[in-house]
Amino acid sequence: MAVAASLGARAAKATSWAVLDADSGVFLGEDGGSHVQPPASLAKMMTLYLTFEALHDGRLHWNDRITVSRNASAKIPMKLWIKPGSTISVREAVDGMIVISANDAAAAIGEHLAGSEAAFGRLMTKRGRQLGLKNTVFTNPSGLSDGHRQTTTARDMARLGRALQRDFPREYKRFSQASFVYRGKRLRGHNNLMYRYDGVDGIKTGFTSLAGYNIVSSLSSGGRHLIGVVLGGRTARKRDDRMAALLTRFGGRSATQPQIAMRVPLPTPRPLEDVAMDDSLIEQGDGGVVPAISAWKIQIAALPSAGAARALLDKVSALAGFARDGLTASVEPVVAGGKKLYRARFDGFEDQTAAGKACAALKQRKFDCITVEAP
Repeated sequence: MAVAASLGARAAKATSWAVLDADSGVFLGEDGGSHVQPPASLAKMMTLYLTFEALHDGRLHWNDRITVSRNASAKIPMKLWIKPGSTISVREAVDGMIVISANDAAAAIGEHLAGSEAAFGRLMTKRGRQLGLKNTVFTNPSGLSDGHRQTTTARDMARLGRALQRDFPREYKRFSQASFVYRGKRLRGHNNLMYRYDGVDGIKTGFTSLAGYNIVSSLSSGGRHLIGVVLGGRTARKRDDRMAALLTRFGGRSATQPQIAMRVPLPTPRPLEDVAMDDSLIEQGDGGVVPAISAWKIQIAALPSAGAARALLDKVSALAGFARDGLTASVEPVVAGGKKLYRARFDGFEDQTAAGKACAALKQRKFDCITVEAP
């Protein structure tokens, strides 16, 4: 039915997962944990590991300026849109990779440290072997598709997540950032499980058309510290829901205990230009083919806060099975009557008829709903 669902079917041949006890290094469970699959932007975890090593041994400093090559600048979105020949600080590159999975920043760091993306890929693979990543081959610092040459497993990504936390605990805290300020603009991330599931503090998501939807998550809760990995999800929401179920199962949390925790960002001390990031676009921007988006959406509300809009989308999606159908939920900011509102919408309907039927079903459940034709 939905564009996202059909994309997922093409993207991921299989979904695999693994859950690691981060304290003991023992795997608590897995399904296809050694199945070889593309890492997508999870590869940036190794790029960041090597960046943190360079910061610790003095080859890099947070305020160092990295010159961006034409090759790095030309990477597909998501990126920081750095012009060839201009510079970016190491701090900006690190935060760009973590928060919005910036491909130009990853390429720039790789070229700076190793001379070329290919050389950095070899360095990534060698260091990965030393960390116990037995079945992982990296070919570039961003994780963008490189045929079937760049591969990993759920077990290896869990080991890499643990190594980041163990070897760079101070730098690892940056993975919990919901946003960062880049040259006067606040750029928001899309690791939505951090806001949905209490105790999750990062760390990375990824998507390419070849890999499907991937995630590595860290949970600290009830005296337990887990790292979970899901590779090859059919949609971002299905991937996140699978991860939440795994963390509940292996984290010793009762199904009756609350899992959802709404975290409201603290106000910033000075006004900044707010740049809204659509989750689906950020996911697509991790690489691969961007699917055509349906021209028909449904809108269920326009609310005064993004958090309220997201909470309503989650509620409606669960009741109506929209996540199962692969529909994309989005929060779209708009200014109306001098006030900023946040539209809660679902995208991915084949045509006006499909959108109308979904609205009619929601109205029977006492939810407001209108169909919207995208411009």
